[in-house]
Amino acid sequence: MKKFILLTAVLTMLASCGSKDRGELVGVQGKKWHPEKPYGMELIPGGSFIMGKADDDLAGVHDAPAKTVTVRAIYMDATEITNSEYRQFVNWVRDSIVRMKLAVLADEVAKVPEDGGIGEYAFKDADTANMSVYEKYMFENYTGLGPTGYEGRKINHDIDLIFDTSEYPDEYYAEVMDTMYLPLEESYNGQRTWDVKKFKFQYNYMDIQEAAKNRSITRKEAIKKEEIEIYPDTTVWIRDFAYSYNEPMHNDYFWHDAYGDYPVVGVTWKQAKAFCEWRTINKNSYQKSKKGSAMVNTFRLPSEAEWEYAARGGLQAATYPWGVLYAKSDRGCFMANFKPVRGDYAADQALYTVEAKSYEPNDYNLYNMAGNVSEWVDASYDPNSYEYISTINPSVNDKNNKRKVVRGGSWKDVAYFLQVSSRDYEYADSARSFIGFRTVQDYMGTKVTK
Repeated sequence: MKKFILLTAVLTMLASCGSKDRGELVGVQGKKWHPEKPYGMELIPGGSFIMGKADDDLAGVHDAPAKTVTVRAIYMDATEITNSEYRQFVNWVRDSIVRMKLAVLADEVAKVPEDGGIGEYAFKDADTANMSVYEKYMFENYTGLGPTGYEGRKINHDIDLIFDTSEYPDEYYAEVMDTMYLPLEESYNGQRTWDVKKFKFQYNYMDIQEAAKNRSITRKEAIKKEEIEIYPDTTVWIRDFAYSYNEPMHNDYFWHDAYGDYPVVGVTWKQAKAFCEWRTINKNSYQKSKKGSAMVNTFRLPSEAEWEYAARGGLQAATYPWGVLYAKSDRGCFMANFKPVRGDYAADQALYTVEAKSYEPNDYNLYNMAGNVSEWVDASYDPNSYEYISTINPSVNDKNNKRKVVRGGSWKDVAYFLQVSSRDYEYADSARSFIGFRTVQDYMGTKVTK
């Protein structure tokens, strides 16, 4: 009996020693997490500032009365999104659509990798023998859903696409590629052009605002689907300026490597939003491939308050991102790319846009928060919105209001529109040769100015 009591005491002691929480409330123990600054972004610490006009409203618009507000910490792109960066998005969508069409045709003609040719691009899930248990379950229960019957199938990204017509592997491959270009009768000079209207990016998102306001809405009803054409409208260089020769910009600006580091233009507000969704998907796909890596927060357009707070660079009551009241430095150099003199666009050493990392950055290390291109923000334009916005993380984005705010002024604007408090707008489905964008990402935790 004594031996039994001793054994019980020993086991009890071992059990208590082996328990990490000792029966106390210590919370769920997770992995240690450290913030990671996204590539090409700067940390903007949260804080309060006076939003709106610090000086007299010389234009008499009266749409930005001064108001003290507070915003949370975010990461923001140091530069405007460039042509090269946007082309990464375009190429990803283009290649994904081409691969899907190749896989569908391979499936229809019963071609597999061992057959060569288009079979090399067959769906990866065609070989169920090498699937994990989860992959096999998902394949058997969810593939074939949706309007096309191919939703949920895994396309093959392992083999390179072939764009040289002399190297097409078979007639099936040629058939698919032929459908992605404009018809021969619409080609000239022996060059065929992508049919850009066939390249659309599809994504789903949850309308949190609607879900929060409408308690009766179901989760399924709150999930919205968008389909957006992704190529920039290069004709903006012609349409924005009547009686002006801008054909070289139309022909080369987005397509030529010489302009790779210049800000992308000709992008609508909706396309800018789609880019943000793609950037999130692209990054999280990489995170998922690294076992145990946490998913990142969504990339998005900044709110109007976030943009203005970041543009000020921590300076209170500043007229411009560099602080002083003038658009020239003490050495007589222009501080941004804009139209300084009537008709003399080149007085600041730039005729159109300049590289995204040009001129001196502000105190948050952000480039061209004034001039170069105006920037879309995630806000609807209401001249009275400052009267009723919240004082904490203010945001006004009415989905029924198609007028979306642009900030910062551009290469074709006068100095007034370069002021950090100046507001302007364009319609959400409009594209201009002087409007681009940059993205932000929420900072998790608290990081504020002292």
